[in-house]
Amino acid sequence: MEALIPVINKLQDVFNTVGADIIQLPQIVVVGTQSSGKSSVLESLVGRDILPRGTGIVTRRPLILQLVHIDPEDRRKTNEENESKRNGRLNRGIDGEEWGKFLHTKNKIYTDFEEIRQEIETETERISGINKGISDEPIHLKIFSPHVVNLTLVDLPGITKLPVGDQPKDIEGQIRELIYKYISNPNSIILAVTAANTDMATSEALKVSRDIDPDGRRTLAVVTKLDLMDAGTDAMDVLLGRVIPVKLGIIGVVNRSQLDINQKKLVADAARDEYAFLQKKYPSLANRNGTKYLARTLNRLLLHHIRDCLPELKTRINVLAAQYQSLLNSYGEPVEDKSSTLLQLITKFAAEYCHTIEGTAKYIETTELCGGARICYIFHETFGRTLESVDPLGNLTTIDVLTAIRNATGPRPALFVPEVSFELLVKRQVKRLEEPSLRCVELVHEEMQRIIQHCSNYSTQELLRFPKLHDAIVEVVTSLLRKRLPVTNEMVHNLVAIELAYINTKHPDFADACGLMNNNIEEQRRNRMRDLPSTVPRDKAAAGGGSQSGEQTDGGTGNWRGMIRKGDEGAAGERAVLQHSYPSSPHKGYAVNLLDVPVPVSRKLSAREQRDCEVIERLIKSYFLIVRKNIQDSVPKAVMHFLVNHVKDSLQSELVGQLYKAGLLDDLLTESEDMAQRRNESADMLKALQKASQVIAEIRETHMW
Repeated sequence: MEALIPVINKLQDVFNTVGADIIQLPQIVVVGTQSSGKSSVLESLVGRDILPRGTGIVTRRPLILQLVHIDPEDRRKTNEENESKRNGRLNRGIDGEEWGKFLHTKNKIYTDFEEIRQEIETETERISGINKGISDEPIHLKIFSPHVVNLTLVDLPGITKLPVGDQPKDIEGQIRELIYKYISNPNSIILAVTAANTDMATSEALKVSRDIDPDGRRTLAVVTKLDLMDAGTDAMDVLLGRVIPVKLGIIGVVNRSQLDINQKKLVADAARDEYAFLQKKYPSLANRNGTKYLARTLNRLLLHHIRDCLPELKTRINVLAAQYQSLLNSYGEPVEDKSSTLLQLITKFAAEYCHTIEGTAKYIETTELCGGARICYIFHETFGRTLESVDPLGNLTTIDVLTAIRNATGPRPALFVPEVSFELLVKRQVKRLEEPSLRCVELVHEEMQRIIQHCSNYSTQELLRFPKLHDAIVEVVTSLLRKRLPVTNEMVHNLVAIELAYINTKHPDFADACGLMNNNIEEQRRNRMRDLPSTVPRDKAAAGGGSQSGEQTDGGTGNWRGMIRKGDEGAAGERAVLQHSYPSSPHKGYAVNLLDVPVPVSRKLSAREQRDCEVIERLIKSYFLIVRKNIQDSVPKAVMHFLVNHVKDSLQSELVGQLYKAGLLDDLLTESEDMAQRRNESADMLKALQKASQVIAEIRETHMW
């Protein structure tokens, strides 16, 4: 196991670089209440006074303390490696056999341990302030010494109950939360420190440990202040585990008293006094207690714990390395040939834009329709259903139809329905198809705009490196779409205008519909003839008022006018019943204004009026369906030709023409401010993870773990 020490040290250095928040490395977490002797235990393990002293809460930030055992050969080698040239002179290397290094001061060497203590206090106040508050940001300290064993310890603030002075009111909760954060790490060993002159059953350190480690598999108990117990009592039952059993064991130690600290008693002298006390008070347990035994036990536990954690650490490191490699790839390499890079990015964006429309993009959206699929949905679902929902006779009442017929006849009573009324009414209905057609253009334009963002987010992440280029591309594509929108709208408007320009009553589908309706009306007339009384002459009933014209012999089923010349045009006995808003008799003293057209409150149509309105409505519906079918087919084609395909075909040339200019290269390819920093950080992290992976592989291969 001792042969592993250099490799473990190297692994620990790598983990410090990676960070405990990313990889939870094996370490020993020291937990205890204030004044339990926690700091004295740590200093005994170090063999030096390095921790700040004072009243109340002194440790206000986690201190990750890494002890590195060295021998004289290692010291001389390190001394040589730390000599470097600066300003033409050599810096002095490490002077002394023990020294320390802080992570936040980089390569600065501390050989004066009083200076180390002062740096801890300064760094604590820099983050936590001077109001006795705490912070979860750790301080990393590495101690190199031939008098220590290899350990990684975490010193945490002591558990307290009540705030003192200007401490926050929730100081107890903050400290417990911080302790739980570190001991929840499954790779950690919990060192629960309890004073011997307190009741073991009320130990806060053991209580906190059991909250996280109920089985006690990661907990080692340390009983301090054995020399301060009441006269006539001892800690024999406690040390043997008869009071509170702890699986990893219970180790007793003797700390320096406050008087010893004030009198600058050396840690080495305190260790000799501790050994003498244990031999006198606990002779049978002396070889299994004391600071030296504690250090060896912690070293052994940590090494075994590292061995058990290596497979999981290896997996975690490999996953993180893959993630950071992918992240680094997304940041891209520093730009060398700006002209080539700009052309490549423009070309790639244009290609991805077109592929998204065609449905061949590399990144397929799975949560919603996008690109060409959404355009297809707009054409055949949104636009198609909207047109189908338009009622051919919507907003058109029977009174409207009758009024149009009357207005088209002028001052003379009509013998049959004028064709002008049909054209007037059918154009009014066809005009209603223009609004949903223009809305279809708008929806497709919006989707073409959304494709820009889709390509930026999923397909061409390189553009995120260059925000100015990204904004310029968005502006060019948006401008191109904006220019094509009025052209497409005009074409769609013209499609409806074309239908309005000429009402083709000779359309094959319309002629067939007229013939079918003509036959239906003829059949209805024959049925009425059969129902007439025998006293009514058949020839008169068949002729009706319309026979007087003498020009009504055309009964062709292919002519829509023939539909209004069938049947009785003025059935005898039927009269219009009108209720007017003016008095019915002028002889009662009321003046009648003949120019005041009455507005009927209710109106019963004559048989001819009903028939004329029904014919017009059927004709409108038939012709409207023909036009709607044409519009439903022609509008998507116009949108594809004038908007979608035009943008696809001209996008590449438009981008190159607007952006591929020598004067714009430097500005467009300027990276975002934090991109270079993030690239360097990711590269450093990836390098550290790869190094950690190599170290773990070396350990497993060398020691068959």
